[in-house]
Amino acid sequence: MGGLRRWIADELRRVAGSLAEQETIQLQERGVAPPRPRNGMIACADGVEWNPGSGAGIYEWRAGAWHKL
Repeated sequence: MGGLRRWIADELRRVAGSLAEQETIQLQERGVAPPRPRNGMIACADGVEWNPGSGAGIYEWRAGAWHKL
């Protein structure tokens, strides 16, 4: 049982370390608006198929509308 506990602890430390190393976020460009947006949601519009108002770019859903960041 000690080997299994050690393996689980090592795996959890490895996962925690990889999460701590995240320095960037990559958003996939979308051609359609996300369904059921909620305040604080962030999405990347392609500006062609889905243009929330200011062309291609990163948008945040806030106060009932998409706002370019």
